[in-house]
Amino acid sequence: MSPSWRAGLGVLLVAAATLALAGCSGDGGRDWQDDCTTTNGVIECAPEHRPPAPAIAGELLTGESYDLARERGQVVVVNFWGSWCAPCRAEADDLEATYQATKDQGVRFLGINIQDGRDKARAFEEAFKVSYPSLFDPPSRLALAFEVPPNSIPATIVLDRENRIAVVIRGSTKQETLQPIVSRIAAEQPAPGGAD
Repeated sequence: MSPSWRAGLGVLLVAAATLALAGCSGDGGRDWQDDCTTTNGVIECAPEHRPPAPAIAGELLTGESYDLARERGQVVVVNFWGSWCAPCRAEADDLEATYQATKDQGVRFLGINIQDGRDKARAFEEAFKVSYPSLFDPPSRLALAFEVPPNSIPATIVLDRENRIAVVIRGSTKQETLQPIVSRIAAEQPAPGGAD
């Protein structure tokens, strides 16, 4: 890969990430990140500035139907992944460990498998002993609904109990980064009139 091609690719990826974050706006064109903090690639937003998550429903890798609306009142950690993605393999054990450590706090995990074949995706889950469900989304429609460019996975999004986007992690994550974030979001008290 030539240096000029690498530089062009870098600019393209930065532009894609910027455009993706620009999509999470709800304040007259202001970007979601304008009211959020970014530390070491983790974008976190205070409750009063969190945008609502899009409606997410579809078919799980197991063939069953799934609707994010059924998780009302739970913290939901959404992870976008593909069996072909080396950083996704690197974080798989950390995601499962965080799920096991936080599920008793009212936390659910949902994988969204993109640009993949069902057999390869199921083999990935089996190899890494992933126990939480994953939606099968080969065309990446759900990733695009969350404003996650398909070429920027893995990505992990933490939704609070009111189904709002609280945290976005672009790139592979570790349990020591993710678990404290998830536990903190799970410990928040819902706003009056918020999720039941």
